Formats: sequence, structure tokens, C-alpha cells
Amino acid sequence: MSNAPDHPLLLEIGALARRAGEAIMAVYREDFDVELKDDHSPLTAADLAAQQVIVAGLAELDPVWPVLSEEAKNSPWEDRRHWSRYWLVDPLDGTREFVKRNGEFTVNIALIENGETVIGVVLTPVTGDLFVAARGHGAWWQVQAEADWERIFTRELANPPVAAGSRSHGGSEEAVMRRLLGEEYQLHPLGSSLKFCLIARGAADVYLRRGPTCEWDTGAAQCVLEEAGGAVLDLAGQPLRYNRGESLLNPEFLAIGDAGIDWAARMREAGLP
Repeated sequence: MSNAPDHPLLLEIGALARRAGEAIMAVYREDFDVELKDDHSPLTAADLAAQQVIVAGLAELDPVWPVLSEEAKNSPWEDRRHWSRYWLVDPLDGTREFVKRNGEFTVNIALIENGETVIGVVLTPVTGDLFVAARGHGAWWQVQAEADWERIFTRELANPPVAAGSRSHGGSEEAVMRRLLGEEYQLHPLGSSLKFCLIARGAADVYLRRGPTCEWDTGAAQCVLEEAGGAVLDLAGQPLRYNRGESLLNPEFLAIGDAGIDWAARMREAGLP
């Protein structure tokens, strides 16, 4: 089909994300308990239900590649350092938004190859919006199951620029953002990896993250944004990479839509890092 992604595995992973989304919504519609993990982040039955659906679905693929996921006991670095290809999964990105019932949470599934994200799938279970991308095959958006696919692209830096910002992870960066984007920039708060997707479909321009994130928070959405024409850069201006070492924490980063701008120079001028 010319009006849909021409990557069979990408469509298969998109369908798997939709099944995980159905498992999440079954919990979302009812009363649910919230536990706290060791790092004090929330955990619900929806996280675990989506995890089970995704891991089972990936195990049915041929070939079977390792899975690194937020809701699983992860392999030590001594094992991971030998992985050239693996799945990177956040079964429910934005559990805080899930608990608030504001709909701004996602299912994230990425395929990492030699440290780079080559397949990315991001689903918003509440709305049904599905974003998918594969290296060299573009980024695509489907507003609900069975709907037509739309190829998406980032935009040139708008005037005034729009900065996507975290809904639940605060921290005042106004002075930095004014130096980076100008005094008239606008802020668009949004939860989870939807901030990347907002930039990928040309509705925002940048997302600056100064706090901690994990690799599963960004892998899928980075692929979507890159295939739409944008980038995710560390504060030295280098693309974000994966499976870098024992720690699964990302460096601080800037997600951008207009790749024609020298963002490394802008970050230096803005006092970043």
C-alpha cells in the first residue's frame, strides 16, 4: 500500500502496541491500586498487563531478540554489552499521567541496533493515536485503528517557537529557553513521549529535558522524530545513543524539529550544558 508504511515488521509492532493499549485501557476504566517502586515512581496493574502482552508478542517474532524493559529485571551490563540488536520497551510511559487520568501516557516499543534506534512505535491508548517509524521508511501517524495512515514531517522553526514541556517533571528553565528560543517562545505542557510526537508532526519545535530519563523513555519516540526530519541531541549536540554502559539513564537532551539550525551553537550560547 502506497499510503501506509512499507515495513512489515513495523506494522506488526504497531498492532502489538495496540493490543498492549487495550490491556492498559481495561485497567484505566476501573478502580486501580498504585504501588511505589524502589525509585518512588508509580506502578499499576496496567504497567504489568501491557508488559505481559508486549513480551509475549515479541517472543513470537522470528528471530527472537533480547528485550530491555522498564517493568522487568534487566540483564547486567556484562550481557548487554554484547547485544547488537534488542527491543527497548516502556509498556506504560507516563504512569503519573495514567494515575491522574489525563490520557497523556503511551506505549513505547523500539528496536535498537548498534546503539541507534531503527524502529519506533508510540501509541496513545486513550485516543488511539499511533506513531510509527523505521530507519529509511519515514514516520507515520494513524489516528485510530483501521484509519488511513498519514506521513508526518517536522517543520521549520516557528515564530514564535513552541516548546513542548513536561507535564509532571517540573523545574524552571524559562531563562534558558528564552536564551535558546527568544523572549516570545510559547510553552506546550504534555506528558510522556507525546512531546517528541508533537514535534514530529510539526505542532511544536523543541523539547529540552534537564532531569533524569531512562533509555526506554526515549528510544521509540526518537526514531519517530528522526524519521520525521528532527533529532534528539545531547547537550553537546550529539545524537542520543543507546546501550552505552551499565547505567540506563540518558544524558540531558534537546529534541528538535528543524535540523537545519546549528543547535549545538545555540545551546552553547544559551549556557547549556
